[in-house]
Amino acid sequence: MTPAEINKKWTELQERIAVDFDSEKPDVKVMLFLIGVQELGQGPRKFSKRQKEELMHIATCKLMSMMGFYELEGLDQDGWPHWKLVKTIPSYTLLEQELLIKSLIVNYFNEEVN
Repeated sequence: MTPAEINKKWTELQERIAVDFDSEKPDVKVMLFLIGVQELGQGPRKFSKRQKEELMHIATCKLMSMMGFYELEGLDQDGWPHWKLVKTIPSYTLLEQELLIKSLIVNYFNEEVN
């Protein structure tokens, strides 16, 4: 996808999530949190600040696994997934990082959630 296509699909996804959750348009952090909750698979509940950070990490690993950078190692005793880095992630500019994560989030919601 071109940067323009990624941004268009990103905006459409933000609008869809805002309607579904009756909220403002979510930013990347909110989307990562939602993916983390989905991947944890324990349903919505209250999370501590540290748990929210861990959920965003889970989401990032899940998204980067779609490109072969991470593999799921397994679940811990509390059912939280743990990932291992299997391929070095190239250095991306900030703009490239933003476009990459947005495109992976769009793909996740199109493939994993639908």
